[in-house]
Amino acid sequence: MSSLGIRGNSLNIVAILGVLMPGIMTVGYNAASLGGILSLKSFENQFPEIDVDHAKDQSYTSTIQGTVVAAYAVGGFLGTFSCIFLGDKLGRRWTMMTGSAVQIIGCILNATASTLAQLIVSRITIGFGTGALLATIPLWQSEISPAKKRGRHVATKGIFSGFGCALALFLEFGMSFMGSSVAWRFPSAFPVLLSAIVFVFAALLPDSPRWLLRQGRVAEAREVLAMLEDTCVNDGIIDEKVNEVQASLDLSGGKRSLGQIFHMGPQRIFHRAMLAVGPLVFLQLTGATVTTFYTTSIFENNLGLDEKTSRLLAGVYQLVGPIGGTVCVLGIEGFGRRKLLMASTIGNTICLVLIASLGSMSGNLWASHGAVFFLFLFHFSYIIGFGGIPYLFATEIAPLHLRTTINSMSISVSWIFSILITNITPLAFNLMGQRYFLVFAGLNALMTPAIYYLFPETAGRSLEEMDEIFALSRGVLDAVHMARKLPHRHQIEYQSDKKLDDDLKDPAALA
Repeated sequence: MSSLGIRGNSLNIVAILGVLMPGIMTVGYNAASLGGILSLKSFENQFPEIDVDHAKDQSYTSTIQGTVVAAYAVGGFLGTFSCIFLGDKLGRRWTMMTGSAVQIIGCILNATASTLAQLIVSRITIGFGTGALLATIPLWQSEISPAKKRGRHVATKGIFSGFGCALALFLEFGMSFMGSSVAWRFPSAFPVLLSAIVFVFAALLPDSPRWLLRQGRVAEAREVLAMLEDTCVNDGIIDEKVNEVQASLDLSGGKRSLGQIFHMGPQRIFHRAMLAVGPLVFLQLTGATVTTFYTTSIFENNLGLDEKTSRLLAGVYQLVGPIGGTVCVLGIEGFGRRKLLMASTIGNTICLVLIASLGSMSGNLWASHGAVFFLFLFHFSYIIGFGGIPYLFATEIAPLHLRTTINSMSISVSWIFSILITNITPLAFNLMGQRYFLVFAGLNALMTPAIYYLFPETAGRSLEEMDEIFALSRGVLDAVHMARKLPHRHQIEYQSDKKLDDDLKDPAALA
């Protein structure tokens, strides 16, 4: 139960500002922070094993650097994967509290690191906590948000993640003028504050009513639903929502196991699991993983800009994220998930082709400036579709009894791709230069038709309505058609209310 005494929309606002915002900011902060300090002199002196610029064997050192950067993603995978087994046992609140506590430990290890081994362990630990938060916070927020606002609420992830990245890089830019190791130790410790805020608010706010019903804690679930709806526990709307969730659980038989994901059944579980995985894998294949982890290095080493300009531009680059995230939040319910994702993939393709072409013209100042411009435009294009929607979509597409499992599995697969990409990127840049971005341009181009034909629209649907859509589907292409065909429940309710109002105004209709 909530210990704050707030109800209704205010409860959702506090959840967003107290948990979603600082939690997702740590995700962005941790992803960008190491990339911003890799070229600091004090950091290079402390860890010469990953100093590529001064290495005798740059290929080998690039591989080691990629491994260190990827350690964060390895931890992220482990943290997210653990939620498959622990997420439903601990509940949303305790998982978020555990994840934030692990992040605090990892940040302390990172800030005090003196050896490469400790640095790697700290990055894995931070990643573990981040993975647990990333697997749980959007899921929890989607389950406590009303259907008509769920997209906007969860899509704020793109805004907060961008702020987190920008905060890391601007803080590191400001600290870079210090010659001592404080220049990277203080920024490494800063996320402790954000993680502590998540821990406190997760402890004070209620758990997901859907998770409570899944555990058979009906009375507690009704109390939480009453708080969210700002009504009493005996209100008819509470009965209706409880019955909807219970019907979804009855359809599944109440059973939950990892093996169920690989069977179709009446709810088309395997089909839905693959659709949940899809956007999160696509996210990694857009090329944004490369630009987020190596922003400063790209400006400095690949586009030939000086160190201070590169650091400043890297911070400004991440501020584009909140702008794109705001566009996503404003348009996600009107345009829907599908249109924003396809607009993003098309924009990404165009920008990456131009970045690769202009960035390959070494010595041409105007071409270099053009590559910087389209790198910024790429980040905006990426965020409007992939900043928050993949995490939202994974929670919307999965049935209740397997929502934690499918959501955690989907993000775990995404982390695996992140590990692969961050490992090969330093070597790929050494071998291919800016032409490396053409690989991601081609992948973005392939995503557009895949999204159009395979991914149903979820905007405005209750999480239980998605069960109906898939129960009526018979093939992989049917879900898109059924999502278009099946009337929205709130539209039916509106039409019923309107008819009743018209009947009351016309006594003859009641005769």
